[in-house]
Parts: sequence; C-alpha cells; structure tokens
Amino acid sequence: MLQSAPRLAPEVVRETLDAMYREESRRIFATLVRLLGDFDLAEEALHDGFRAALEQWPTQGVPDHPRAWLVSAGRFKAIDAIRRRARFQAWDDSADAVETAPDAAPAWDEEAEVLEDDRLRLIFTCCNPALAPDAQVALTLRAVCGLATEDIASAFLVSAPTIAQRIVRAKARIRDAGIPYQVPSAADLPERLDAVLRVIYLVFNEGYAASSGDTLTRADLCAEAIRLGRLLLDLLPEPEALGLLALMLLQESRRTARTSVSGDLVLLEAQDRGLWNREMIAEGAALVARAFAARRIGPYTLQAAIAAVHAEAADAATTDWAQIAGLYELLSRAEPSPVVALNRAVAIAMRDGPAVGLALIDGILATGELADYHLAHAARADLCRRLGRHAEARVAYERALALARLAPERKFLARRLAALPA
Repeated sequence: MLQSAPRLAPEVVRETLDAMYREESRRIFATLVRLLGDFDLAEEALHDGFRAALEQWPTQGVPDHPRAWLVSAGRFKAIDAIRRRARFQAWDDSADAVETAPDAAPAWDEEAEVLEDDRLRLIFTCCNPALAPDAQVALTLRAVCGLATEDIASAFLVSAPTIAQRIVRAKARIRDAGIPYQVPSAADLPERLDAVLRVIYLVFNEGYAASSGDTLTRADLCAEAIRLGRLLLDLLPEPEALGLLALMLLQESRRTARTSVSGDLVLLEAQDRGLWNREMIAEGAALVARAFAARRIGPYTLQAAIAAVHAEAADAATTDWAQIAGLYELLSRAEPSPVVALNRAVAIAMRDGPAVGLALIDGILATGELADYHLAHAARADLCRRLGRHAEARVAYERALALARLAPERKFLARRLAALPA
C-alpha cells in the first residue's frame, strides 16, 4: 500500500528516483529480463517504470516497496505495449492476470526474495559460453553494470558502433539459441562459473594493464570489475570468487603508485609503498586466507596469494621471492601457460640469480609461443642488462619496444634502451 504522505514536490521525487536509479536500476532490469524474456523490452520497461513513478509519486506518495512498484509498473507498460502492437498473441493469456494499473499496490512481496537471484541469472546469461568472448564482456558491462555503449567503446578503444553491434549480436544469439535465463545446475556450475570469472577478470585487466593507448590504467573499468566481483561473491560465495576479488583488490591497491605524476611507468621495486591502499590490501589478504581455508585452491586464489606476498613486504628488498616462486610453481600446475612460465622464470631469477632466470626465459622464447609478447623480451632484456650483456639487452629492448602498444611502457623501454652503455 502507499504511504499516507502529503503531496511531494516534483524535485523531491526526482531526487529520490535519481538515487534509486543509481542504486537499484540494474536489479530492476534483471528482474524485468526474467519476467519479459527480452533484453530490449526490459530496458524499455525499466525507463517506463521510472517515468510512471515521476508522474504518479508526487500526488500518490512513495510506495512502501518502491523497487517492487517500479518492476510492476514497467512490466505493465511492456505488456500494454505488446497488446497494442498485437505482435505476440501468446502474451494475452499472461497479460490478463496483470493488474490494470500500476498505481494499485503491487502484490510483489514474494518476488522480493528472488530479486538478487535475478542478478545472478543475468550475469550467467551474459557470460554464456555460446557467446563470443568480446560479446560476453560488452553485454555484461551494458546489462549488469549499466555502462553506456559509448563508455564501453571508449574503455576498449573501439568505435561505439562496433560495441553496439557486439551487444546486438549477443542479444540475438541469446534469443535465437534459446539460452535459458537461469543459474546453472550444480553439475554445470564449475564450468560456467569459470566463464563468469574470466569475463570479470578481462574487464579488470583491461583497466589495470590497458592493452593500448596513452594511459597505463583505467580506474573506471577496475572499479566496475571489482563491483562485479563483490556482487558475484555476495550471490555465490565460491572459493575462486573469493580469490578473484582478492586478486583485483590487491592489484588495484597499487594503482596510484604505478605511475609518476607525469604518467611515466614505475616498476614494482621502485614504487612508493606509502601510496598503496592499505585497506584494500587488508581486505584482499583476508579474502586469500578465506579462499585457502576452503581447500579448493584455484588459479585466481594462487595469483592473489602472490599479490599478497608482494603487498605485505615492507620494501622490495624484503620480498619473499622463494614463496613467490613456489606459488608460481603451483600455478603452473593448476593453469599451465607460457605467461605463467615467464612469471615463474622472473621469480626464480630474483631468488636464484639472473643467469638461472635467463636460461628459463630463453627456453620459453625458443618455443615461439611468446615471440610477439613484448613483456617476454623486456624481461630478457632486463636480465641481460643485469648480467652486463649489453649487446643482447639492446636487441631485446628494441624487440620489446617494437611490440609494445601502450605509451607509458614504450617510454619506459626507450629510457632503458638509451641508458645502456654504447
């Protein structure tokens, strides 16, 4: 029922609705997707619901359950529009059960319990393996996070029409393939959860270590990924969800120190640790401990544990490289890849000396798998520099510089190259 409140000023209602839109719109959208079975129809219904509230709440007051009212109003508007278009005769039967006006108190108390489940359903739908990876990322940022198409395009340095096309294709694929809007069964959950975690980490990684452009990091993308990680953990507290959120927090804690005032790259060993966010470090370390206590340790948890060792060291000199090398050994077994092998080689070089690490990196490069990966050549160049093998270091730095696309990394590599003895 509606509160017995006096007439409200339109500006007060607008402020209330603006706050609700920021805080609740994606929850409402997720429920409307479930009820209407269509992303575009749900988006239209979301805005229709808020528009109806803007018109009716000044005279009728704010309802006791405003989120449920907005869902009901949006749903009613959508079904009414479908009736007018007379496109889907099958909707008539279900529409008859809908109240004839949203200003009546909507009987949605039972739905309040499933609103958060709707957000989880939406995440799994957007990250369905049937969708292309780039479409999963774009649709998740649009549908779950509510980012504008232009903002997603700007973040990934592609055109807005390209992102819009990816989103349209993803929605069409969901519709045409009949992809169910549901949380996977217990049997399918591990595989499907991996896809969700991967999408979230792809978003974070693009913000933490941008693939190209003039800036090293994009704080907005990191923040969205962390927000998604928190949401997923609240809805599905699995060990690897703990590990992923821990990893993102521990990496994000160093963001301010990763570049100088002029935007130049600052390596981990040279960073001002006083700039690191200690609250994020404490939260991340606690999440790592919880994940390890679950005794189902996956790749994200191992990476988070490595980040925690770095974060908890008082300075670069006291970093426990033996522990880091051991964790990379575990990671290489859990999720073997050339990049993990490269990071393990760097850790071993810090533990056992540059000659040992260089031999490992040369073995990795000999396979050809990282021939076009600029960080592999940069790592080789640094070890050669430390060993006094300046001619080899020069060749490796030049190769890394030719492959690097990010402006701060290119400036850093150019400075290292110029500092080598002739």
